[in-house]
Amino acid sequence: MAVKKGLTSLVNSSPNFSNQGLENSINGLKIGWVEKSIALDTAITNNAVLTSSQKNDVKDTINNQPYLNSGRYLNDMIRHTNTILDGSILGITPGIEDFPQGDFLEIMQLVLSLQTTIPDLYGVPASAKSRSVDDHLGILNNMFTRSEDSTQPVFTTLKESITFINNAGLATETALGTAIDNLKNFIAGVVADSTDFQQTLDTFASAVATANTNFDSALQSHPYSIKRTQMIADRDSIVTQQSLENSNITSLRTFTDTQSNYQAYISLADNEDFRKFLARVAQDSNWKNYFETYSQNQSYINSRYTSANDSDKSAIIDQVLAEIGLPDVLDGTNFKAVADKSERDDRIDTKGYDQLTDEQRITKGCQQLGLETANRTILDQSQRLLSNMNQHDRQKIATELDLNEASSTLT
Repeated sequence: MAVKKGLTSLVNSSPNFSNQGLENSINGLKIGWVEKSIALDTAITNNAVLTSSQKNDVKDTINNQPYLNSGRYLNDMIRHTNTILDGSILGITPGIEDFPQGDFLEIMQLVLSLQTTIPDLYGVPASAKSRSVDDHLGILNNMFTRSEDSTQPVFTTLKESITFINNAGLATETALGTAIDNLKNFIAGVVADSTDFQQTLDTFASAVATANTNFDSALQSHPYSIKRTQMIADRDSIVTQQSLENSNITSLRTFTDTQSNYQAYISLADNEDFRKFLARVAQDSNWKNYFETYSQNQSYINSRYTSANDSDKSAIIDQVLAEIGLPDVLDGTNFKAVADKSERDDRIDTKGYDQLTDEQRITKGCQQLGLETANRTILDQSQRLLSNMNQHDRQKIATELDLNEASSTLT
């Protein structure tokens, strides 16, 4: 049941979901050449004169040292999270006229459903399938400002690296900043009636690429090399996460539908006719086996054994035996009780037992179970027969326990 306190206030207001937290974190990284790089990437993206092809060519040219081209991967995160917030990342699903594009709520609901269906179907948390909440919404969730272990968050180490390098006042960083400004200013001055600016555009873009190379060469020397390595690793973490989220979210509808369909197929197995039907029409051996053995495996499931595991197996057996009144005979000197128990043993053929004495029934029971009777006293026979039967009772429970575990374990 939902908490009602504050609910009225909630529904009378708007959540105003945004990626402001991410933007604030990125603003903290706007230091030195990174700030200029972000401004350049924004100028290229927002320019209304350059064609998409020209923009892409410029972006590719200046991306020759990706970890230094901070504006691209940092702005890409903002653009990426914007598509999540407006739902456009889901795209348009063909054939759904009344619901052509999803929204943020649909994304969250689909991700939430996977937190239940994946454990149900695979026996592992959604994170084991790279389908946790953060596997879809981690960047928007500001995952790079926090850490789950003793390591520092990505944005923390990234800022430390940028600050350290910027404080060094390297001439190659200054040169890169100048090249970036020149390209940005040129792009800002391009007008709709420009005729021949492609060569100049290429020249300015190449100048940024050259400055990137020179700056990178300087950073390969100690003590900057350590920060250079860290920046490369931090960018890789960001790009990898964004790629994962994009892949996960764009496939959300299809993936969740598939998982839901699996659950629907499984629900059909409760009907005997459908079990037989599905076993006949399915061509995959795994599907055939599941439905063909469903009834038998279901019969092995016993709530009595649900909490059992290897560590307490013996205790569970003792508990179950006690619940069903076993062992029902403990005294091997009570020949009648032992003989009567032998008639209840499903391994012993009791035909004609009613014509035998207690001692004769014990001897015959030993013979059928392969227990030595020659030169054995009736007491010895009785005690060994009783021990064998009591052990058999335990083994039956152990077998049932194993079958229950196997039928209740995802494979």
